[in-house]
Amino acid sequence: MLPDEVFQLAAEVVARNKAAGRMIVTAESCTGGLVAGAITEIAGSSAVMQGGFVTYSNESKIKTLKVSEELIDTFGAVSIAVAWAMAQGALKRSSADIAVAISGVAGPDGGTAQKPVGTVVFAVAERGKDPEDVVADKIQFGEDKSRAEIRLAATLHALQLLLPPAP
Repeated sequence: MLPDEVFQLAAEVVARNKAAGRMIVTAESCTGGLVAGAITEIAGSSAVMQGGFVTYSNESKIKTLKVSEELIDTFGAVSIAVAWAMAQGALKRSSADIAVAISGVAGPDGGTAQKPVGTVVFAVAERGKDPEDVVADKIQFGEDKSRAEIRLAATLHALQLLLPPAP
């Protein structure tokens, strides 16, 4: 059972993407499939949900989404550059129109001074748009938040990123 705010936002994502004729693909790391799960909780989501990739490990990002190992070595898995590559990889490995990618440090361990617990990066890529024209965000949800709170906040933000402009 999803929290009401996630269920309501996921329902809006489904309705608005259906109206826009857009198919969605997700590339998730720290959310572990929660975004795809929220979307598919909605009846009729098959009209908009093309698929999802859970690429939790660096190896999976490299093998499944073809993220460059050098990119991960240079910037780290929790970087806009890697989220951008994940979104592009998800689009290339699907027939979806829009991809959202999420990578972050949900904690309670794994944080660094540069990327503390609660740091999450997002990227959205759309088919037919210049690959350089990617929407990207880096958000610090708070080191004082629990793992569940960080993952929930990241899921909500990713769903917001999947909303097409209101008609």
